Amino acid sequence: MTNQSVWMHIGAGSFHRAHQAWYLHKLREQGDDSWSIALGNIRNDAAPLLQQLAAQDGEYVLETVTPDGERAYETITSLRKILPWDNNISALVEQGSKSETRVIGFTVTEAGYYLTPEFELDLTQPDVQADVKGDIRTIYGALARILTQRVTNGGAPVTLLNCDNLRHNGERFRHGFLAFLTAKGDNALASWVRENTTSPNTMVDRITPRPTPDVAERVKAATGKDDGAAVMAESFIQWVIEDDFIAGRPALEKVGVELVESVLPWEEAKIRILNATHAAIAWAGTLIGLNYIDDSTRQPTIYQLAYDYVTQDVMPSLSPSPLDLAEYRDVVLARFSNPYIKDTNQRVGADGLSKIPGMVTPTLRECYQRGAEPAATAVLPALFFLFLQRWASDDLPYTYQDGVLQADALRQQFSRSDALNAFLSDSALFGELAQDKAFHALVTRSVADLQLWLKQPERALAAV
Repeated sequence: MTNQSVWMHIGAGSFHRAHQAWYLHKLREQGDDSWSIALGNIRNDAAPLLQQLAAQDGEYVLETVTPDGERAYETITSLRKILPWDNNISALVEQGSKSETRVIGFTVTEAGYYLTPEFELDLTQPDVQADVKGDIRTIYGALARILTQRVTNGGAPVTLLNCDNLRHNGERFRHGFLAFLTAKGDNALASWVRENTTSPNTMVDRITPRPTPDVAERVKAATGKDDGAAVMAESFIQWVIEDDFIAGRPALEKVGVELVESVLPWEEAKIRILNATHAAIAWAGTLIGLNYIDDSTRQPTIYQLAYDYVTQDVMPSLSPSPLDLAEYRDVVLARFSNPYIKDTNQRVGADGLSKIPGMVTPTLRECYQRGAEPAATAVLPALFFLFLQRWASDDLPYTYQDGVLQADALRQQFSRSDALNAFLSDSALFGELAQDKAFHALVTRSVADLQLWLKQPERALAAV
């Protein structure tokens, strides 16, 4: 077996193991074992999983399921090195500093980039401040430490590859990282990064719920394996990457990855049609007492509000497009309706404070720019307002997770009589629309209509 080239991935969650690791596994199945993955994590929350994977020699079973309930099982073999966690991310630094590591990939939540609404690095964030002083809480602090050692070891070029849902993820990460290095006073490393790394934009897609105990039970029944690291996902998978790798790459085009000049049309369709709709369904389902995305999507009113949001507002915003947007909408809603996935509203509804400005506000803005009232899109921030209202009243059925949530300040805001006005006036969420009276009036009407709907969820929404 040859392992001349290593893809080091930061972020040991389920998504990486159901997505990028699957593609590299398929290459190995074809006989191309010239690339393998070394997997690690910045924080210690994945330490038990990394230990489990190490005990299993990096192998684990991936269960996939179609909307018709057909399940398939594969043992994934592309993780050839598990990097144990410690406070100094020593194993990540050692592996990332080697010239054989030609790609450093990472999976970060939208909130994990610590960007302002103008997509500048938010240097006021405590985690960012800590990393500027030398800590390792963010992707920026971790990469600064890894690449400093890489330069010391000779400084071979390396591709820094986002595998997540941030719009324009490569360029926005890169802008944030260089701003971080400037704030740190590390101009030499910033100069090296500019000359010796690339950051292609990417679009990734595969619904991957957090594994529940029944996944391991089905894996055991189907394969006979006791797998403490089994993961499950939908059968659908997609990966679009701008072909801008500075130090070589796996032959990903041989396993279905789309290598393109610009990822923008795919990215915009995914973020607005899939990600924004996903979050809206999660918030709406939670508000009427449902726990799962599939149950929520199959509620006629929720399905309709999602369908109308895409059809009335998103599709005109993204046209013309190389994608068949109507077909993409229908495929997405069918995927969300898959009763065998059991993705939770809790997982999908997380990080709303980053999802609204990143995924929803652009459509609101573009509707107004072309002279259209975004009535269907206004339902999304209205849903999120009612969702946050429940959160502020400790009336959600689960813990809401949001990387930029400042809980005390938000609870105080929602205790005021003008909470909705304060929410709509937040430029971090809505940019210049925060000062727009027509926008305020539109969302206020949507909130009122949703409040009526919540008293009688079987009725249609007037705004739809």
